[in-house]
Parts: sequence; structure tokens; C-alpha cells
Amino acid sequence: MFTGLVESKAILTAAIPVGPGKRMIFDLGKLASSDGKPIGLGDSVALSGCCLTVVEIDGSLCHFELGSETLSKTNFGLLAPGQEVNCERSLRVGDRLGGHFVTGHIDGLGLLRHIRNEGQWRFYEFTAPIPLLRQMAPKGSITIDGVSLTLVEADDDHFSVALIPHTLEVTTLGNLQSGDSVHLETDVLAKYIARQLEARR
Repeated sequence: MFTGLVESKAILTAAIPVGPGKRMIFDLGKLASSDGKPIGLGDSVALSGCCLTVVEIDGSLCHFELGSETLSKTNFGLLAPGQEVNCERSLRVGDRLGGHFVTGHIDGLGLLRHIRNEGQWRFYEFTAPIPLLRQMAPKGSITIDGVSLTLVEADDDHFSVALIPHTLEVTTLGNLQSGDSVHLETDVLAKYIARQLEARR
């Protein structure tokens, strides 16, 4: 379980094909051993919002294995060495919850279609599959590339979010361009409501 509050950005150092999947190696920098919460083998780490398991550690380099299912549902297959992803370690009992409950299971991809600047703030407008759009509501929560954000608008055509300068600086969202794809995870409560409505129909 995660919060959607990004702790740092990790850099992809290598992507090695392994059968139908890939072994991806990320440099987590000081986060790998900081704050009395070092990352160990078998730990869960959210990279761009996707929960992955550490299978090997070499200093600050952490290895993750991604199967064909993960690669088909995410944009990790498009990443090249040197590119950054948002990184968050999993919650511990007693940790402060400042974002919202995030499972690390990617529901689908969104597409950034419009950027609007207002001073130092930036408004992003995304398209997404209709089933995901119907799990969103204005003022509700959405996770974009692992970042917990509040929805500004949401309907059957698009959704939008507003990003403050701090978020633009410390996460990868500040580098997005129109046409870029992002990982989406809708609020877990919205999933249960949607499932109940489907059952009633």
C-alpha cells in the first residue's frame, strides 16, 4: 500500500529482455538506504505508481522483473536508460498518510491532450478509457504516474488536474508534454461503487 506522495525520482540504468518480460534496473539513489527504512530484497516499491518487487540490490541499484502482463498495461516498455520515474517506498504501520490509499495496481493509461499555464501553476487535461472516467469525480482522488492528485474536472470525455510548482519540480509530471501517456489508478472506493452499480444492472 502507498500514499501517492513521491519520495524521489529514480533513474532507469538498464532494461534487459528476459523471456517475454524485462529486468529493469533503477538507481534509487539515497532512497535505497535512507531514513532508517532501507529497501531490502522482496520489498514493494512503487515506480511511476506501479507496485514492483525488488529482486536484487547492488548499492543504490535495485532490480525489478516485469512480466508481459505488466508491460502490456504500462508504458515501461517505452522507457529508455537515463529516463526518470517517480519512486515511493511502501507504507509501514504508523506512517503518516498525507495523500490517499494507493494500491500500486495500474488501471490503465491516460493521454495528456492539453496543458494550460496559470502563473507558476499548470493545468493538465487528460483523456482516458470511459470505464476509468466513470470512476472519477470532481474533488475526488486520482493517481497519475504514482502522484496523488485531486481531480478538478471529470466527465465521460476527459479529466483534469492542477499541479502546484512543488509537484512540478519534485516529480516527473513537470516534464510531461501533450501526447504523452501516463499510468492511472483510480480511487479504490470508486472501484467498489462501480462494481455495485454493475451488479445492480
